[in-house]
Amino acid sequence: MGTRLIMYLAVILLGALVGAKASLGEQLKKRLGSIQTACLLLLLGVMGVKIGMDQGVIDSFLQIGYRAVVMSIFTISFSILGVLLVKRFVTGGGAK
Repeated sequence: MGTRLIMYLAVILLGALVGAKASLGEQLKKRLGSIQTACLLLLLGVMGVKIGMDQGVIDSFLQIGYRAVVMSIFTISFSILGVLLVKRFVTGGGAK
C-alpha cells in the first residue's frame, strides 16, 4: 500500500510540475475540465465493476445500512466545505 501511495503522490506532483512549467496550448487548457470529468467517470465505473464482482460486498449491502449513507453524506459535505475554505485562504478568492 505504501508504494501505491507514493506512486499516486508522484503522479500528482508530476502533473502539478507540468501544469506550472509547461506551456499548454489554449485548446488543451479549454478541454482539461472535460478530460478530468471523463477520467473520473472511468474511475468510478471501474470501481463499480470491482464492487459488483465482489459477492461479499453485495451480500452485506443491507447490513451496512443507514450508517454508511450518513457517513458518506457527511464525508462528501465536509470535503466540499474543506475545499471551499482552503481555496478561499490559498487563492484569496471565493468560490466561483
